[in-house]
Order: sequence, then C-alpha cells, then structure tokens
Amino acid sequence: MEFSELIRVRRSHRKFTTQPVERQKVEAILKAGLLAPSGKSVYPCEFIVVDEPDLLAKIAHAKARGAALVEGASLAVVVVADTSKSDVWVEDASIATTLIMLEAENQGLGACWVQMRLRGTDDGIPATDNLRKLLNLSHEHEVLAVVAIGYKVEEKPARTDSDLKFEKIHHLTL
Repeated sequence: MEFSELIRVRRSHRKFTTQPVERQKVEAILKAGLLAPSGKSVYPCEFIVVDEPDLLAKIAHAKARGAALVEGASLAVVVVADTSKSDVWVEDASIATTLIMLEAENQGLGACWVQMRLRGTDDGIPATDNLRKLLNLSHEHEVLAVVAIGYKVEEKPARTDSDLKFEKIHHLTL
C-alpha cells in the first residue's frame, strides 16, 4: 500500500476478533518500532509484547478509563523508554508508537494507542507505576503507551480531504 493511502485508512480500532495475530506480522510490527528515529541516535525505547489474556486484563485496569479495550485485543505492545538514556524519550517513544500503529494497519490489523503517561487510577496512582510493578520494570523505565492490536471487528472508512482541517495550515512568506 502506498504511504499516502496507509495514513488515510489507518483508524483507531477498539474492538477485535479472537483470531490470534501471526508471528510474522508481530515481527514486522516490532521491526517498525525499532526503525523509528531517535534523538542523537540513543534509542531509549523498548517494546514488551503481551499476548497472555490474564496479563492483558491486568494492563486494561492499570488506569481508570480508556484502557478496557486492551483486554479484548489479541496482543498489546507496551512502549517503554529508559529515561536515563535520553531527555527526549517521550518524542522518541511517540514516533515509535506511531510507526507500530502504521505497520499494524499495513499488516491488515487494527490498533489503538492507549495513553499511560500522565494517566492514573481514580485514587491517584499513576498508570506507569502500576505497569512498572506488573511488568517488573526498573525505576528508570517509563511507559508512554500501550498499543492494543488485533484483527478488526469492522472496517472504518478512510479519511478524505473533506475530513481534513486545512485551516490548521499556515503559510508564511518572507
């Protein structure tokens, strides 16, 4: 698929079938994350693949709202960064997460970014702390997001030019 078409058809999917994702598709998705650029070529990102249903359910409860969909996914990729390696880990992890989502679409799968950084439970526990304990991560490791991935229950229409907010583009001339 051409890149311009891929970015038009990629939509967030929150419902998935029970069909497991094939290993070669998971590998392609992970390679996309590893191909992400990194400030000063530091590469602080790491990717944790979770496909065990009980662990997916626990991840789905790491924050108060917006993560329940992880429980219904075939797998999740937890995007983690070693904050001791880079001061721009958020940017690096964001780019890697975006590439993971695009490659999931390219593989015919649905995906949804589940924000964990700066989110938490109703009693104030940060989601990243919950995930750090659950996944046995060091204190230097922060979780940016969890990408829920699986086969789509439904197709969504591709975006068209009429969906775009061209008023957000500003041209400056000298």
